[in-house]
Amino acid sequence: MNIISFVKRVPATTAKVVVADNQLDPTGVEFVLNPYDEYAVEEALQLKEKAGDGHVTVISLGSSDSQKELRTALAMGADAAVLLTNAGAPNADAATTARVLAAATEGREFDLLLFGKQAVDRDQHGVGPGVATRLGIPCITEVVKLEIVDGKVIAEREVEGGRETIEASLPCAITCTKGLNEPRFASLKGIMQAKKKPMDTVEVDLGSPAIEIVSMDMPPARPAGRIVGEGAAAVPELIRALREEAKVL
Repeated sequence: MNIISFVKRVPATTAKVVVADNQLDPTGVEFVLNPYDEYAVEEALQLKEKAGDGHVTVISLGSSDSQKELRTALAMGADAAVLLTNAGAPNADAATTARVLAAATEGREFDLLLFGKQAVDRDQHGVGPGVATRLGIPCITEVVKLEIVDGKVIAEREVEGGRETIEASLPCAITCTKGLNEPRFASLKGIMQAKKKPMDTVEVDLGSPAIEIVSMDMPPARPAGRIVGEGAAAVPELIRALREEAKVL
């Protein structure tokens, strides 16, 4: 089975970010492998191990700095990596990213495409479905359980009040979410082996962006709290403030 897992370099969710010129200022920010993409890489490795053979390729669209995250995926156990590089790639919108990834995937032999359900920096949740649509293959999103049986994908996804089971034929695209598996840590042996695994770098053209960010600002500071009174006598003023000022009633 040939599996391609797509990954992205993102700011750590604990990082303190600064906005400058309508984008994130990367100065001093820690970057990591997108957490949802870790589930995609882990699932690819588990499927390969269960089948007893196969090949796992990880692909990322990003700047040259994304080599670090690709090496992390290789250290986890992936067989090869491809970096689609462009200086503007870190700020590419979901539609542009999907177009570039689909073009890079065409002509490659694959049975399964695995994505994180979304990147934690933009939260657009559009790349996986966008790539699948351009390639003309089925896509199942937010999968929490996945099996390959007799050339078919059987996937479960959580819906309100229960779980939904979907079958699709291969090749297929899957977006992965928390609960699908528990991503492994790279071992020292895996880290050493990753240095010898192939990583191709391909310059790509992003073309015209599909989305323009008009403005980006940090959320306003939370106003200081205030005490409206004490005991039962404070209730009318509290209700008034919630209704007229906070507008939550």
